[in-house]
Amino acid sequence: MAQYDTIFKNATVVNHDGEGLADIAVKGGKIVALGTIIGEAAEVVDCKGLHILPGVIDTQVHFREPGLTHKEDLETGSLGAVMGGVTGVFEMPNTNPLTTTRETFEAKIAAGTNRMHCDFAFYIGGTHENVGELAVLEKLPGCAGVKVFMGSSTGSLLVQDDAGVEAILRAISRRAAFHSEDEYMLEERKHLRVPGDPSSHPVWRSPEVAMSCTTRLVNLARKTGKRIHVLHISTEQEIVYLAEHKDVASVEVTPHHLTLDETAYTRLGTYAQMNPPVRDKIHREGIWKGVENGVADILGSDHAPHTREEKDHEYPASHSGMTGVQTLVPTMLDHVNAGKLSLQRFVDMTSHGPNRLFGIAGKGRFAVGYDADLTIVDMKRRETITNEWIKSRASWTPYDGVTVTGWPVGTIVRGNKVMWQGELVTPSKGQPMRFLEALPAQG
Repeated sequence: MAQYDTIFKNATVVNHDGEGLADIAVKGGKIVALGTIIGEAAEVVDCKGLHILPGVIDTQVHFREPGLTHKEDLETGSLGAVMGGVTGVFEMPNTNPLTTTRETFEAKIAAGTNRMHCDFAFYIGGTHENVGELAVLEKLPGCAGVKVFMGSSTGSLLVQDDAGVEAILRAISRRAAFHSEDEYMLEERKHLRVPGDPSSHPVWRSPEVAMSCTTRLVNLARKTGKRIHVLHISTEQEIVYLAEHKDVASVEVTPHHLTLDETAYTRLGTYAQMNPPVRDKIHREGIWKGVENGVADILGSDHAPHTREEKDHEYPASHSGMTGVQTLVPTMLDHVNAGKLSLQRFVDMTSHGPNRLFGIAGKGRFAVGYDADLTIVDMKRRETITNEWIKSRASWTPYDGVTVTGWPVGTIVRGNKVMWQGELVTPSKGQPMRFLEALPAQG
């Protein structure tokens, strides 16, 4: 009988402690050896010329199940993830019904298990109504933590008042994630939306709207002594401000805020419409500074699919959101090749960072005993992203026709070769992630 299930040989392995040529041996879904490996394996995968990264974890996706499955579901969203080199996702609670109770949460866990193609965790939505249950709900197996919308986006989850947010923070112990836009200001500024002109979206949802809410949020975190995670930062000012508050606030940035600018509205129209919005080059460069100086902790795609019909409504009736989970790796590898960040920094923001911030058990680095989650990439491969490549039920990407250098060629989830060279090899073995702050007692 073979000593190992699989040996991945001759790759450049990128880990938390550097990168270099190494082999990785897998048995029973776990990493059992690293380095130069001599021994028998049921399968040897020659990865000469390729880089192996710890499995990429996309910590913000909206897969729309239950209730909105005409535009995505757990199966189609996770198929896009693995085709793009993503081995795990954190999925958001603004579904229908909302993921705000034990029943709705556990129904999603059941719906994802052995049906999703990647591993997963689900956020529980924080509301005025469920604050009394959050201390228990945030510790449920497979829970990524509590997510709160302080500004309205897709769905009806909203806690816009400081008292409501403070009550949620006081109730919980884990790091909570926030959509940080000031709902009061959004209501006051609605008149700034110009019918038929999506370029007025960032005028309505201005940098001040984001900054006002983020300042309030940090003050509440300090008042309660709790940790916050500020999602999809879109402004230069927030990056500068949050640099002074890294003890309580962690920071997510998105590929679209790092890649697109105000010209996207001319090119893409409502297909560039997001909350918070794509802004002008000054803000994009400010977010890049946050990547360079370490203020930005992690990357999340904010994959938020809508159908073409929903996007084609005249602004502002058009829906906010775009696909992103499948394009996260190739768009960011293209930035690596362009010298905007190192491959090591990309790994820090997509595997080590999520592990560090959220205490994911057994994922986020290469170590003996950890899950064998591998994202295998060809840093020299040039490909053109197309709508046809996108597996989301929405079937479109804002990067249609964009040529990138750096491409995912293999997605390995707990030792299972799920995607290889653009083909789905092993479908539907997704399992809930485990978290150090929510490990079940065993006696």
